[in-house]
Amino acid sequence: MDAQNVERVLLRPEIARLAAYAQGRVPPADGFKLSSNENPFDPLPGVLAATAAASTLNRYPDGAALALRDRLAERFGVGTAEVHLGAGSVALLSQFINAAAGPGDEVLYAWRSFEAYPGLVTVSGASSVTVPLLHDARHDLDAMAAAITEHTRVIIVCTPNNPTGPIVTADEFERFMASVPADRLVLLDEAYVEFVTDPAHVDGRALVGRYPNLVMLRTFSKAYGLAGLRIGYAVGPERLLNAARSTAIPMSVTDTAQAAALASLEREDELLNRVAAIAERRGRLRDALLDQGWSVPDAQGNFVWLPTGEHTPFCVDRFFDEGLAVRGFAPDGIRVGVGEEESMDRVLKIAQELVDHLRKSAQNEQLG
Repeated sequence: MDAQNVERVLLRPEIARLAAYAQGRVPPADGFKLSSNENPFDPLPGVLAATAAASTLNRYPDGAALALRDRLAERFGVGTAEVHLGAGSVALLSQFINAAAGPGDEVLYAWRSFEAYPGLVTVSGASSVTVPLLHDARHDLDAMAAAITEHTRVIIVCTPNNPTGPIVTADEFERFMASVPADRLVLLDEAYVEFVTDPAHVDGRALVGRYPNLVMLRTFSKAYGLAGLRIGYAVGPERLLNAARSTAIPMSVTDTAQAAALASLEREDELLNRVAAIAERRGRLRDALLDQGWSVPDAQGNFVWLPTGEHTPFCVDRFFDEGLAVRGFAPDGIRVGVGEEESMDRVLKIAQELVDHLRKSAQNEQLG
C-alpha cells in the first residue's frame, strides 16, 4: 500500500490526533487482572442458561428490547419510554453527548474522572471543560457550577468517581442541581452505584422524575458481571432519551445481553450478596493500604486509588512484574480493581514495597 497516498486522505485533525481507547493489560496465566474493574465472580448458572436460550445468531436482535425495558421501568417507577438501553453505559454517554453537544459547545466534567469522557467529547466536535477534583479526590461541585457558561450543553457527574472512588452525596447533588440551568443536560454516571456502602450517597433512583434535565446512567457490566456482553441503561425524560436513540447505532444491544440482564435481575439477591462480598474485600484492602502509609481516598466502587504521581509508570510495571495487571493514569496514580480473594496478599506485598520506594524517593529529593 502507498503510505504517502494514505497520508493524503482527509480526516478530521482532532480525530487523527486522538488516541484510541486502550484496554487494561492482561496478566500472565497465573496472575490477576485488576485493571478493568471487572466482577471476579463468574455469572450465575441461571444467567448462562438464559444466554444460551437467546442465542439466535443468524437473526438481528430485538431493537425495542421491550421485555427488559418493561422490567427496568417497573423497577424505577417510570414508563417504558423513559428507559433506554445501550451497549454499555459508555455507549449511552456517547449518544447523549452527540445529541446535545457539537462544534462550539462545551461538555463539563470533573478531572480526573472516567478516561473515556475526553475522547467522547472530541468525537462529538464539542470541547471539554474540566474542573480539578478536591484534595480528597472528590468532585468540586461548587467549582463545576461556577464553570457553567452559555456554551455548556452537557454536564457529567460520575459517582462513585472512576478512578478515584469517592461519592457525591445526595445533599451536594441537590444543591448542585439547584444551580444548574434547567436547559442544560446533566448525566449522572452511576456505573458503580451497587458497590456503594455510604448511606449519604446520591442515588439516581430517588431522583427519577424530579429534574427535567437529568438522565441517570447505569450498567450491567460491573456489579452484575456482564462486562463481556456490553449492556447498560439510561432512565430519564422521554424527550431526552429519544434524542439519544436518534444517535444510537441500531440494534447494538444483542438478544443475548438482554436475556442475561433479565436473568440477572431475577437473581438479584444472590448477585448482591456477591457485591457485598466485594465491598467487604474492598474495605479490608483500603484499610491495609492505609496502614502501609498510602493516602487512599474513600473507596466506594470496586477499586482503590493509589496516588503514585510521576512514579506511576514504574509502579504499574512493578505490579505487572508480579503478575498483577493494574490501571495506570500517569501522571496521577493507579487504579487497582478489587479482584479475587487470592489476589489480595500479592497486591499488598507489592504495595508495601512501592510505598517504601516512594518514601525513599521523596527523602532523596528533599536531600537533593
